[in-house]
Amino acid sequence: MVSYKELGLVNTREMFAKAIKGGYAIPAFNFNNMEQLQAIIKAAAETKSPVILQVSKGARNYANQTLLRYMAQGAVEYAKELGWEKPQIVLHLDHGDSFELCKSCVDFGFSSVMIDASSLPYEENIALTKKVVEYAHKYDVTVEAELGVLAGVEDEVSSAVSHYTKPEEVVDFATRSGCDSLAISIGTSHGAYKFTPEQCTRDPKTGKLVPPPLAFDVLDAVMEQLPGFPIVLHGSSSVPQEYVDMINSLGGKLPDAIGIPEEQLRKAAKSAVCKINIDSDSRLAFTAAVRKVLTEKPGEFDPRKYCGLARDFMEDLYKHKIIDVLGSDGKA
Repeated sequence: MVSYKELGLVNTREMFAKAIKGGYAIPAFNFNNMEQLQAIIKAAAETKSPVILQVSKGARNYANQTLLRYMAQGAVEYAKELGWEKPQIVLHLDHGDSFELCKSCVDFGFSSVMIDASSLPYEENIALTKKVVEYAHKYDVTVEAELGVLAGVEDEVSSAVSHYTKPEEVVDFATRSGCDSLAISIGTSHGAYKFTPEQCTRDPKTGKLVPPPLAFDVLDAVMEQLPGFPIVLHGSSSVPQEYVDMINSLGGKLPDAIGIPEEQLRKAAKSAVCKINIDSDSRLAFTAAVRKVLTEKPGEFDPRKYCGLARDFMEDLYKHKIIDVLGSDGKA
């Protein structure tokens, strides 16, 4: 058993309360490798933003659970080295799909876990979430749950269609499950193709797809039912067009990739949405950098050259999200 406190990590309870009161959202960035982790920590340290390091089931398997523990501890020490005296860093399991997985993450030093039982019948979702909560809270680990289903694909998580969260269920669910935060469905989705062309309109001047607006009426109704309760948005990458265009111009194939407009995320961040998940954007930044180096220098075979540029691209992306979208800079 490894306590996250021994690693220098924190849970989400205090940072969420501050975010709701302050009208900003905590960035939750997924990572799969060292370069992503370096970029996240450097961006958070330089902007003094609290940050959530997210690890999916697939990423945990990819990185190895033991290495992950030391990477998290190293991230805290790296942040201090960069001048962040008291780092506010969470290590969070994203989309845990079983009690056993959540328990294992708690035991290996995670400070927050998500149990995603949203695909199960309502009562089974509550029961499984409650079981995870009861175990995690013994060790002061916070628990995120999900109500409603997001469309799209992310690692092992996939759904062809979304089902909006029902506001009339949230009080009962949060009370009976005991969860610390709740991921809801209001039209965001996983992956780089968050909407089909049929769901969008096209800008007559540019020909670019324009996505439909998020269901802020659902968010407002949830906040009315659960005033002051921490709300989470998954699938909130904006799919920056500059990266998509760069990838496509360098031999990639990402036709009609589209994300959530940043102005809608800014609006959400000013509400009870205190955690916004971003994954696909950093994947796009990484891929664009790798393609750029290998296209411009086809003889290059030193991974540090293309992974180094990828790290720079991602750091710029993370700083932009922290400062210009979520408003979490200077809050830690």
